Amino acid sequence: MNSRAKIKQVFDEMGKIVVGHERLTNRLLIGLFTGGHVLLEGVPGLAKTLTINTLAKILDLNFHRIQFTPDLLPADLIGTMIYNRKLDDFEVRKGPIFANIILADEINRAPAKVQSALLEAMQEKQVTIGDESYILDKPFLVLATQNPVEQEGTFPLPEAQVDRFMLKVFMGYLSKEQELEVMQKMSNMDFNYRPKVILTKEDISNIRQEINKITISETLERYIIELIFATRKPGDYGLRDEARYVQFGASPRATINLNLAAKVLAYLDERDYVLPEDIKEIAPDVLNHRIMLNYEAEADGITTMQVIDTILRRVAIGR
Repeated sequence: MNSRAKIKQVFDEMGKIVVGHERLTNRLLIGLFTGGHVLLEGVPGLAKTLTINTLAKILDLNFHRIQFTPDLLPADLIGTMIYNRKLDDFEVRKGPIFANIILADEINRAPAKVQSALLEAMQEKQVTIGDESYILDKPFLVLATQNPVEQEGTFPLPEAQVDRFMLKVFMGYLSKEQELEVMQKMSNMDFNYRPKVILTKEDISNIRQEINKITISETLERYIIELIFATRKPGDYGLRDEARYVQFGASPRATINLNLAAKVLAYLDERDYVLPEDIKEIAPDVLNHRIMLNYEAEADGITTMQVIDTILRRVAIGR
């Protein structure tokens, strides 16, 4: 069975447990296949933990959930040196960061030093305990969640740190039909389906190589550049209203991530080339946390998504 057929099985197997989260699964696979990470924003009770835990089982990967709290320390995350009385020496006790998939639940509840420890691991793919550096196992994916409802007692991520997330995904409520299906399934106390393993680490490594061979034309590469520059200098693209509202545009990381994510979408759609639709579909998730609006935008009720939508409509391919 080829890799694309296995990926279809992954979605089928996810659907046996998790209802209505195909888009989130798609975005998690984008992060997993490209070495990126995902920031998820949504109210409690939307099965975020269940989704990523189920995906980890289907991919036969180690999974750890870390509940971020104000009293959390960096050592609680990455590990520390402890004294072994039998050996009369210090030894390393590794923390929960040593897994393939990490759910950093409510990341904005932990203080800055803990957030920094996690983000360093995300960027460098290694952690330092004592005098030694330890390489994290591959693949390594962090899904960090933020609760948009409660802001009291939180430590919002600085923009420079948010930029390290490849995608920011907004998670809404299910439809009535989907919620009915969830209720019928989960109210059965005998429901205990164990998902099958579909992909292995070796499969994921092979898929990465296949994605790396996806082609993107120079025209579309330049289109990505134009989109990113339109977030920085909207006035140069005739976007006068947006020029009043945008304080900072997307970083060079957005350029790279938009290219990579578009390739994964093409791969999942069983193509070996990128279409403009791939770029337009994933652009909101790549850009929405990287564009900073000013106070004037907030006063006028303008959102980042509205700015992105305008840019996608107004910036032409082959400009």
